[in-house]
Amino acid sequence: MPATSLLIHPEELDKTWLDQLGALRVGALGLHPVGGKRADETLAAMLDRFETPEYRALLEDAESRGIEVTCEMHALRYLLPEDALAAHPAWQRVNMAGQRTPDFNLCPSCGEALDFLSERAAALYARLPGRPRRAALWLDDSRDAFCHCEKCRGISPSDQQMIVLHALLRGIRSVQADARLAYLAYFETLPAPTRRDLKDGLYLEFAPYQRDLTRPLEDAACEANRRETAPLPALLDFFGTEDATALDYWFDNSLLSRYTKPPRKLEPHPDVVRADMAFYRRLGFQRVESFACYLGADYRALYGLPDLTSFRADE
Repeated sequence: MPATSLLIHPEELDKTWLDQLGALRVGALGLHPVGGKRADETLAAMLDRFETPEYRALLEDAESRGIEVTCEMHALRYLLPEDALAAHPAWQRVNMAGQRTPDFNLCPSCGEALDFLSERAAALYARLPGRPRRAALWLDDSRDAFCHCEKCRGISPSDQQMIVLHALLRGIRSVQADARLAYLAYFETLPAPTRRDLKDGLYLEFAPYQRDLTRPLEDAACEANRRETAPLPALLDFFGTEDATALDYWFDNSLLSRYTKPPRKLEPHPDVVRADMAFYRRLGFQRVESFACYLGADYRALYGLPDLTSFRADE
């Protein structure tokens, strides 16, 4: 059976969440700062939480229960702040209109920018609890966020991501020699990359954001799910199954609430969850995760505990 994990916003973590994970026999918890335009601020806020006695006590409680805590986050804007991009125009990506812009990501053909990223990644990784062997420092959370400069326009988004991840991993491994870094297959990076020379130390994290959550991924009549899963054979051929992670959205109440509070009542589809879990298991994924954001104390005050029983490790 693949290992299982649920991803929540750092501010949602409390003893009740740890009790829920125990009841579900889920052995890992991912902390996921809110992405989007404020991803740098929410990541910094998470790091600040790690320094407080109250949050350290929660992390120690998780460890005592045998729950592995990891961090999965859109880290690029924190690692490469807008003021640094503004000060170094050559680091900026070129958008589809041919303009240098500091809005998202960077120009992966700029070695100076990659060196800066590498140093920042090392410092960030050193602040993560337990310095986990598997790290997920994703690129900016946006579509059409890649570079179209003369040097980059012939490099696919997937291979641009590989170049950036290689630089991040170089920094992380200066702190933890056996660390591995997630390649997020998501939006434009769903197609498999081609840079096999850069894949050492990277593992696949497949996130079918544009799927239909009401129907199983293997539903041949569902166009959205056929489209999202079509790249999987090539991705698994490229990365293999070591540490391969499926990151799904079955319990992502932030998505279902359209990223607006107060949260809506979660209406899971247990049959879909079980079918998809079996699908991922047959493909050889070693870990299956789901976002479970917007299910914290404010949710429980409105609706009680969410129904997550279809994610039980023994289901």
